Amino acid sequence: MKINKFSKKPLDALERTNNNLVISYHVEKQKDNNLKVLLEERKKIYLINEVIIPPRDAKCFKVKAGQFFRIECIEGSQVGDLNLFNADNLNEKFYSGKTRALYGTHLSVGDRMYSNFPYLRSMATISWDSLDWYGYDNDGASVHDVIGTRCDPYTLKLLSGDDYHYCCHSNLLRALIREKGIDLNKAENLIHDVLNVFMCTGFTNDTKQYFMKASPSRKGDYLEFYAETNILGILSACPGGDCSESHSSDQAACFPLKVSIWQNKNGIKNLFTSNISNYSKSHGLD
Repeated sequence: MKINKFSKKPLDALERTNNNLVISYHVEKQKDNNLKVLLEERKKIYLINEVIIPPRDAKCFKVKAGQFFRIECIEGSQVGDLNLFNADNLNEKFYSGKTRALYGTHLSVGDRMYSNFPYLRSMATISWDSLDWYGYDNDGASVHDVIGTRCDPYTLKLLSGDDYHYCCHSNLLRALIREKGIDLNKAENLIHDVLNVFMCTGFTNDTKQYFMKASPSRKGDYLEFYAETNILGILSACPGGDCSESHSSDQAACFPLKVSIWQNKNGIKNLFTSNISNYSKSHGLD
């Protein structure tokens, strides 16, 4: 938090500040091309499976490349923390940091969810968002962020001294262990930074601290994705409920979430390709 200023302002301070900004990555053309296809194809899908995520817990689900999946509020306003893996290779997983660098702090329709190095490909594209009307509010907040990492027992222990076992990190961890039969240490190294589905967040104007406010989601709201790879997903119904007060306790009102899997009427149809990076991986060593 840069509240106090201890250094002396240099004589050329004005020359160093308030320069023109430059967008780091330009993805608009790619996004628009994919979106046209998705908006048409999502009209042709039908339901094939559903998974209910209990409050303060997590479950795994599987989606084949070419299928769609939705995360939906089915009772009340509820935030969900989402991990995505390549179902055929757990070492390839969602990379929230690079996705944030490409698309910004919050995701919506047409944005793609990229995997980690050395793969760096789109795992899924958001094809519909019933909350895209929210935009950015007067505090600079929006929904579906790739800012927060996930609530976890380690940070809670650091700040409060309390042990709590139903943070999203722990929920995701237990679900992965149940699904894959791996040990705790291996699972903990695989759980990664999330897409905070339905969570309403931003950075304060003065200290730029991460903040949250009550999610605008209501019963029936959903976020829909098109799977570009075979996906093993894990979704945690956050113990913070709508995250209007807390995200790591048993005090908040919490509700279940639903994951539904949808398929194109013409069968599994790969609408566009998503290939792993063809970078040589020499890193200047050859």
